[in-house]
Amino acid sequence: MAVTVASVLSRVDATLQDTSNIRWPDTELILWVNDAQREIAFIKPDSTATVATVTLVTGTKQSIPTGGNRLLDITRNMSAASGGTGGRAIRLVSRESLDSQNPSWHDPAVTGSAKHTTVIKHFTYEDSNPRTFYVYPGVSGNSYVELTYSANPATVATSDNLGVPDIYATAVMNYVLYMAYMKEAEFAENSQRAGAHYQLFTSMLAGKGQLDATTSPNLDIRKSPTAVATG
Repeated sequence: MAVTVASVLSRVDATLQDTSNIRWPDTELILWVNDAQREIAFIKPDSTATVATVTLVTGTKQSIPTGGNRLLDITRNMSAASGGTGGRAIRLVSRESLDSQNPSWHDPAVTGSAKHTTVIKHFTYEDSNPRTFYVYPGVSGNSYVELTYSANPATVATSDNLGVPDIYATAVMNYVLYMAYMKEAEFAENSQRAGAHYQLFTSMLAGKGQLDATTSPNLDIRKSPTAVATG
């Protein structure tokens, strides 16, 4: 059962000892719930990972869907924009390797292996420009790929479910408590409480990252990168 925003706010109200919402009205708390979701997506982009089939534009330069924060991966070619079947796998390569092999690979008139087509072999991506990626060969016509990107969390209201996975509910609660106590940080005790809740918030996200790293199915591949299951 999905975690509701109302259930998170109920826990916040109880912790603040303000169940009547006199000092911290729900209209204010809900703003901080949405701030928490965006902060989580910023720190842990995979928390809002979304898989989509994207229609590529002509050329090499491409963008993730509107409402996305950053590209996470590109998996394969697809036969159609919707309901299509999977095609050739797409691999990440460095821009330097493409540039050195064929400096003209961005040119629509390029020939040879870099000739623009409808089937993508590789993509390259820079962390400094997280919404943009480049495909090789460039696109000459109808071309579709399946990719994973980090989406902006949906803005939620009290009656909604959280816009991030349920596992982040306690982190959201601690962020809201941090903001609530910061509102009255002129009192030393509240300032300390705010700091404690923000530390809990960041520690939870760091702990989630460490857990993901140690339980990922990719661990076996990293230990034996050339092993391929054929059975």
